Amino acid sequence: REVGLQLVRDARVQGVLFTGSTETARVLQAALAERLNAHGQVVPLIAETGGQNCMVVDSSALLEQVVQDAMASAFEAAGQRCSALRVLCVQGDVADRLVEMLQGAMAEITLGAPAHLAVDVGPVIDERARAGIEAHVSAMAQRGCQIHRAKAPDTLPAGTYVQPTLIEIDSIAQLTREVFGPVLHIVRYARSELPQLLQSIHDTGYALTLGVHSRIEETIAQVVDHTHAGNVYVNRNMVGAVVGVQPFGGEGLSGTGPKAGGPLYLLRLLAHCPPDAALRSVQTSGAAALPQPTPALQALHDWAVAQGRLPLAHACAQFAAASPAGLQATLSGPTGERNVYRVQARARVLCLTGNQPSTVADRLTQLAVVLAVGSHAVWPLSAQALHAQLPAAVQSQVMLQDLAQGEAVDAALLHGDEATALHWQKQLAQRPGAIVTLTAMRPGDTAVPLARLVSERSISTNTAAAGGNASLMTLSL
Repeated sequence: REVGLQLVRDARVQGVLFTGSTETARVLQAALAERLNAHGQVVPLIAETGGQNCMVVDSSALLEQVVQDAMASAFEAAGQRCSALRVLCVQGDVADRLVEMLQGAMAEITLGAPAHLAVDVGPVIDERARAGIEAHVSAMAQRGCQIHRAKAPDTLPAGTYVQPTLIEIDSIAQLTREVFGPVLHIVRYARSELPQLLQSIHDTGYALTLGVHSRIEETIAQVVDHTHAGNVYVNRNMVGAVVGVQPFGGEGLSGTGPKAGGPLYLLRLLAHCPPDAALRSVQTSGAAALPQPTPALQALHDWAVAQGRLPLAHACAQFAAASPAGLQATLSGPTGERNVYRVQARARVLCLTGNQPSTVADRLTQLAVVLAVGSHAVWPLSAQALHAQLPAAVQSQVMLQDLAQGEAVDAALLHGDEATALHWQKQLAQRPGAIVTLTAMRPGDTAVPLARLVSERSISTNTAAAGGNASLMTLSL
């Protein structure tokens, strides 16, 4: 970590791409918050971090396939993948049978040196990792959780081995952090409790990968529509994303975005780009739909015309034509698999300005960008007078907050000088929870990058599941 910090603090480093733990990513963010780059701009940070990755299994799922996919997702590479399955959420009606089948599959696992073809699970990376995993298993046993472990051979070659482990828990809330190793937690739920289950997954703050096994189309849609995980897998395993087919990355505690292998990745590293760069990049992936102004943006445009704020009206039209939010593309992939890429708005965007004459104009420019992608703008209480002047349709998309309270936001925009940028970088780095990156512009700058205000989804579906007719079932169980 110290070597990494030295590199990050070096003024010659103009951008940072990081894969690792959320805690280390926050350390890097704090280090970058101390400086700007050679051009007085925020140094880009792209962080892909961990996940409390869940798979939801309902009673219609083909259990043989669930076992195969869960075993691969949880135990391949000794569970040391950021996308690995950590929590298997099983409808109670089939839970006993599925647990029995998983235990049977675990009895066939071979633990040992991964250089041998007969070995299924190798060691974890080091003794510190092994000790941390074993401490977690011991702590859950002390809480009375039911635990099942794969049998280890009598002799093992040198290495830090952890037996593949199943732990039954009452709720996801019992897990306070990601356990990075071959440990799979089981949570049982009733069919009527599916909405609450999905909310509990959301409440972890992690949003990297999510799986769903079901042969009911409406259940699949319910799970997909209520997750903010970056990569969703339907009726298949959850590991092994393919560049260009399943662009990879998450948000919240799981990363800053954009997705590796996705069309917006390189834009994050550019100092300047045209307003429609994100739209054109997404369209290269096959998305053909033309963006339309949101009702709130149209209301802001009409208000700007009535107020004689013609530059603002022009900006509204320009951003409406350049927004990639809402676009979707089907990416090429292997036969029997459908891969869909989506772009959607980040929920809340913190809008900041310095103390310059253009403050009102800059704030309204930021608002136009936020409304163009369909997000909510978060304004400081000091902007209450301007808020009161706006049409009702626009006011409903603006949230006035005491910024000192540190309410959750998903992105931040700033028009201000270098000192103001440094101040807000440090403030954002001190906030708990997800890493929030700052997009800083000079006062009066209207070239706001829309790519910073959207998030990406990759949905990979095994269309051959259950004989290829899984999507034909629509009845609820």
